[in-house]
Amino acid sequence: MIISPSVLSANFADLKTDIKKIEEGGASWLHYDVMDGHFVPNISFGYSILGDVRKVTDLFLDVHLMISDPKKYLNDFIKAGADLITFHYESCDDLDQVKSVITEIKNQGIKAGISIKPNTDVEAIKPVLADLDLVLVMSVEPGFGGQSFMPKAIDKIKTLRNWIDQGKMECLIEVDGGINEETGKQCKEAGADVLVAGSYIFKHENTKEAIESLK
Repeated sequence: MIISPSVLSANFADLKTDIKKIEEGGASWLHYDVMDGHFVPNISFGYSILGDVRKVTDLFLDVHLMISDPKKYLNDFIKAGADLITFHYESCDDLDQVKSVITEIKNQGIKAGISIKPNTDVEAIKPVLADLDLVLVMSVEPGFGGQSFMPKAIDKIKTLRNWIDQGKMECLIEVDGGINEETGKQCKEAGADVLVAGSYIFKHENTKEAIESLK
């Protein structure tokens, strides 16, 4: 199981120290949530801070764009050091636009992922599944930290696992929202490959213990 702690819950007054803690705790990815105040109601941070993060860590940078018009900013995030860019299916007007964003990301030589909100049917992304490196299943409404896990995410994970295994695809399943030891186990049993956790890891007294409990 890949654990991708969400930097959204880190202490930005001492971010370098918090990143070092998760490195030493056994995390191999760092989840970087980008919110624009339009696609989702909150605002987080952009590509300049990602560039600063890249300077202090060799962790795989898992960038989640919760923004309108993701294609407009792809180059900026790629130049800043993103290893994977995940954008939202709902941010695109149609399937052709979805395919166009995927192609643009892959043409830049990095991995491409797509995310779906809790109320989006997983069937919507089936036509592009073979082109993806990752699908991010949101188990909370994107845009706010600290929400409770929505159990309906489990059925989506199981469906994706079945499609990916049957099609012998190289696509990972990531889950984000309300992840802790209990919900993480449910996601793992359903077939998830990557777990995103924010407050559960960064607010835990023992970072290593928190990360290990999710593996």
